[in-house]
Amino acid sequence: MRSFVCPDFQASSLARRDVLRIGGLGMLGLTMPRLLQAAEATKSAIKPTAKSVVFLYQFGGPSHGDTFDMKPDAPDGVKSHFDPIATSCPDIQICDQLRETAKVMHQVTLVRTVHHTMKNHNSAAYHALTGHAPLVDDIRLRDTLELFPAYGSVVDRLAPNTNGMPSFVAYPYVMRDGEITPGQHASFLGKGNDPLLITEDPADPNFKLPQLSLPSNLTADRLQNRREMQRLINQQAKVLDATAEARGLNAYYERALSMLNSTRVRQAFDLSQEPESVRRKYGSSTYGQGCLLARRLVEAGVKFVNVYFANSIGGRTAAGGWDTHGFDNTRMYPILKSWQLPLTEQTLPVFLNDLSERGLLDDTLVVWMGEFGRTPRINANISRDHWPSCYTTLLAGGGMKRGFVYGRSDKNGAYPDRDPVHIGDLAATMFQALGIDPGTHVNDVLNRPLPIATGRPVMDLFA
Repeated sequence: MRSFVCPDFQASSLARRDVLRIGGLGMLGLTMPRLLQAAEATKSAIKPTAKSVVFLYQFGGPSHGDTFDMKPDAPDGVKSHFDPIATSCPDIQICDQLRETAKVMHQVTLVRTVHHTMKNHNSAAYHALTGHAPLVDDIRLRDTLELFPAYGSVVDRLAPNTNGMPSFVAYPYVMRDGEITPGQHASFLGKGNDPLLITEDPADPNFKLPQLSLPSNLTADRLQNRREMQRLINQQAKVLDATAEARGLNAYYERALSMLNSTRVRQAFDLSQEPESVRRKYGSSTYGQGCLLARRLVEAGVKFVNVYFANSIGGRTAAGGWDTHGFDNTRMYPILKSWQLPLTEQTLPVFLNDLSERGLLDDTLVVWMGEFGRTPRINANISRDHWPSCYTTLLAGGGMKRGFVYGRSDKNGAYPDRDPVHIGDLAATMFQALGIDPGTHVNDVLNRPLPIATGRPVMDLFA
């Protein structure tokens, strides 16, 4: 048997929508210019299993050997300083620092053989955020329009929302490791397919979208007047430089004005509508409230949500991302124990339970992953280094099997022993779940047709 399924919790298949609408409606759906220009929608040949994807990106690279693929029988210097514990799925053990997460393992699939070859954060993160490898593995990899777009931007181009909600939302940072990390926007697809990027802190009591604040002399009713809309665009464009058109800022204004006139969008982002008891469950952190916001967004119909664990790779202090090398006399295990693992405990199981209790998990694919794992062998700093050759990604909902492990790493968690899964295969699996043919091509800045995914969907992951 190649992989195993938790026997007590195998989910049954549910009926899904037969088609996804594809057309020219764009990032925020029914904006007026696109509404006037929209072509008749076409049907997808693939039956979707998910309406939305929430991509919980763990910048820095979590250690698979200290979280979801522990090797208690490995020799000293390889096995974790943490112990494995039983979970709600009898055949799955995970880290003893994740006791609440252990209670929801019957809801998830663990893919334990994800792999690629990029060893630097920006190049590996770009690969993880787009499904495409850069030409070079370089710590200085810069964000350019020649690189591939984020998953959500591809979704916005090929299967945009028609419900008045954004297709793709990303927050609460622009990630960087020195240079801005590539793969966070639409790249060669153009700004019209960029995410709705939110850099305000959802944990701030005053959190709101700046685009939703109307000028004092302009009401929502007046925005119904197209001449008034055009006047506002022209007035605001005057303060921008002459390259506004080249940057595609018309698409930005179209998006902002659609939001200004959408009660549904405003309500989706209004975390103050949540009961205080629910907000406390998610915790007061930026990441925790960001996961709560993700639940509100998919509930309102947003199709793809990127939630970033941190804006930097972290690793030196109890803050930031998962880059736990061990620097300046710091050690990996105290930082994991005081920061990354408690924050994961406070959010991941709460988020999955909340989706499930509201009937959203069946239609929402949750992806929890970083750009790589960590070396099997613990280094001289009692830490682990970058390791893209084999690591674990967690999937939940959206038509995936539950209480399931796909693939097996070798005895030290160094390489896939069975059923390897490339990053390109994960990308294809996400597109497949949304009803988008992974073999579809999009055109780059030179009008060359390029595939949206380089791998094939892992059909054994689907229920």
